[in-house]
Amino acid sequence: MKKLLVSIAALFAAAAMLSAQSMAEATETAQLANESLGAGNYETALAGFQEALKMAEACGDEGIELVATCKDIIPKTMNAIAKQLLQDDKLDEAIAKLGETVAVANEYGDEETAEKAQNLIPQVYMKKAGGQLNAKEFEAAAETYAKVLELQPANGVAALRYGMALENANKDAEAIEAYKLAAANGQEKNANSQLGKFYLKRSVENLKAKKYADAVNDANASFELVSNPQALQVAGQASQLGGKNTEAIKYFEQYLEAAPNAKNAGQIAYTVGALYQQAKNNAKAKEFFSKAVSDPKYGADAQKALKAL
Repeated sequence: MKKLLVSIAALFAAAAMLSAQSMAEATETAQLANESLGAGNYETALAGFQEALKMAEACGDEGIELVATCKDIIPKTMNAIAKQLLQDDKLDEAIAKLGETVAVANEYGDEETAEKAQNLIPQVYMKKAGGQLNAKEFEAAAETYAKVLELQPANGVAALRYGMALENANKDAEAIEAYKLAAANGQEKNANSQLGKFYLKRSVENLKAKKYADAVNDANASFELVSNPQALQVAGQASQLGGKNTEAIKYFEQYLEAAPNAKNAGQIAYTVGALYQQAKNNAKAKEFFSKAVSDPKYGADAQKALKAL
């Protein structure tokens, strides 16, 4: 019995010595990791702190303080690595590391670092999407901006650029909704400008495709957003070609009021005069033919028309 008691005592003594040795090794590992951290060697530091954490956890109560220290510094080190990847333009790797940081920081109860890393993720996506948009990788850019909006639904700038990417990817319906979202989130002026240009471009395309009603609708939508006189001209042309002369006159007159000094003002005035002449409104026909007499191309015809009236 006495021999057994002696053996057990020796075993406890050996265990205590082993625990002390393990704790010393854990502390030394953490110190080396801290030196690497100070030197900016974040990957080496992270590996060291992670190893020290495992060793300290194995030491039980003796390792509690070191465990807490490692759990405090590990998420911050991971965040530093993510920022370095961002600086090196390794955007996908940075996003992945930030995601890992958020998970570990939440696990270790470091809410501040988790929030910082989480807030940085959409910024990295924005940088990535901007590069894709500039490189005219429109579908890829749209996918990346969509990820930003998943994280920040009220990000007006992301919505605006999402619309631009979608528009260039020929996804008209989605682009319109994106521009509307941007307008509702602080980007009204820029969004309306982009949307106005979009409708004007589509109205011209519809005019060329002989979709006259659609051309008029898009031209009106454009003018309501940005008051671009060109939209009125397109609406007038589409109406005239669609056989709606009264509507054509209305739009052309509005165009001349909005852009009296336009290079084609004489041509448009002559056209309006001719349309009024067809409608047997000679007084109005004379008024608009008179506005065209000084036009270098249509002036002679306007003078002839006036003499005929």
